[in-house]
This record gives sequence, C-alpha cells and structure tokens, in this order.
Amino acid sequence: MKKAISIPGAPAPIGPYSQAIVKGDTVYVSGQIPLNAFTGELEVASIEDATHRILKNIELLLKENEMTLEHIVKCSIFMTDLGQFAAMNAVYASYFTAVPPARETVQVSRLPMDVPIEISCIAIK
Repeated sequence: MKKAISIPGAPAPIGPYSQAIVKGDTVYVSGQIPLNAFTGELEVASIEDATHRILKNIELLLKENEMTLEHIVKCSIFMTDLGQFAAMNAVYASYFTAVPPARETVQVSRLPMDVPIEISCIAIK
C-alpha cells in the first residue's frame, strides 16, 4: 500500500501528482521547484537561492516520514542552464557532506513556472 505525503511547508502540487509517496521504507519525492510554500514566492534570485529552497523543501517532506537528507539514495536534477552547474553543485554539496546520493543532472528547455531548476529524489530508511 502506498501513502501520499502532503504538508503545508512544501509547495502544493500544480498538477495531478503527490508531493511525495511512501511505499514501505522508501519515499519518492516529486520534482521540487524553488517555491517557498510559506510565502508563496519563488526564490530564484540566483541558482544558489533556488537550490537552497528546493533542498529545504525536500528536507521538510522527508522529515514528515522521520527521514533526513542522509536517507536519500538518488537525486535527479533538471536545469535550464548547465552553465550554472558549478554554482548549483557547490550549494548541493553543502547539503550532502557524508556519502552523497547517486544522481544525474540534465539540461532541459523549460521547467514549471519557468524556474531554473527542479530536483526529485528517492530516500530509503
């Protein structure tokens, strides 16, 4: 049986999907954009700001299932400009100081709400 995670601290879905799904000991977090659910504002002044906001959103969703970023085994990162990869990667690295998860980063032509980055992940207890 799967269970949806929906919390007010993470952005509400803008389509027919759940913020995250729990199945057994695994949490599948849908793609997160740099939307601050508390203020309703996008945090996109820089790729660094956007990356921080997304990882904070992911932390909130994982916390709901008594997990942390350390439980993440896989991330998928979508960016509209890989020219900003180094700046994004520096922020990302600051959140994963032990064993970083497996991941891929790809450039796409456009993301929801015209944000510069979106991150999804899988975490296991």
